[in-house]
Amino acid sequence: MSCIYQVEADEFGTYDVLQNDVTGVRLRLRRRGAEMVSLARLEGGGGGWRGFLYRDNETGPPASGWGNHATVMGYFLHRLVGERSLYRGVEIRGGNHGFLRGFDFEAPTFDPATSALTYRVAAERIPAGAYPLKVSLALSYHLLPDGVRVEFIFTNEEPELEAHVSFGLHPGFALTSLETAEVLLPEGVYRRHWAPGNFLNGKVDVVPHAGGPMPFDKAELPGSYLLELATVPARLFTVRDVAGGTSVVLDFSEVPYCTLWSEGESMICVEPCWGLPDSNPQKPFEQKDGIQVIPAAGSLRAGFSIHAAWEPA
Repeated sequence: MSCIYQVEADEFGTYDVLQNDVTGVRLRLRRRGAEMVSLARLEGGGGGWRGFLYRDNETGPPASGWGNHATVMGYFLHRLVGERSLYRGVEIRGGNHGFLRGFDFEAPTFDPATSALTYRVAAERIPAGAYPLKVSLALSYHLLPDGVRVEFIFTNEEPELEAHVSFGLHPGFALTSLETAEVLLPEGVYRRHWAPGNFLNGKVDVVPHAGGPMPFDKAELPGSYLLELATVPARLFTVRDVAGGTSVVLDFSEVPYCTLWSEGESMICVEPCWGLPDSNPQKPFEQKDGIQVIPAAGSLRAGFSIHAAWEPA
């Protein structure tokens, strides 16, 4: 795949851009947080670039509402009770979704052979108090012919201790109307974890689904649906903006949990998650529900992909 890499900047940040004019796919990432601010495709007939993310390519903050596009979450996700936890007796402190969302990444490496940008967190650059072990991260964005694959590689540099992390991505997709949009879930048996007030309370519903429109009330999306996917065989999730003529298919084959969330009429988030929120009462960090384990001196590789399409008027 022929791919061009460029660096851009404005008053709100520095951006890394991957673009392929042959396949007509473009990705724009803000260095702060390594966050996608745009996933766009070229329309035929000279229609120009068309974005798929919520507030696609808007780099400034909104007047109100959710201010992100596709938040990177880690080394924990969702919230900690009181914004603190104990990991083998050592305190961790942090706000919603961990430190990665506000981390100032250095320039990524560009691999033209795989059309990929890779951002790195060296173990020594983890902010004090955010995570106590030596665990580094390589976060890669691979441009696909119709979208992007996002891949996390955590490396545990502790020679004798296994490490625990949770992580994921929080992408919001643009909609003309949440009411008319189709949110299609694959066939399977879902386990819905309840988290009133953002913390697990131990309640779990088993939800068999034949495949098709999600079996959940859209009016309750501001409270989030936390779904375990262990008994969902083919994990392809689809969001169709019927009025806007766009769709995204998310391949969650490697993803153990998914969060569905929306705060308004013009967006929905379908989030791949390797972990769950804190429990209330709180468990030690290493015993958190859904926590991922990395062997001593080992690594953990996981990812997902977004495939974007548009329908000419």
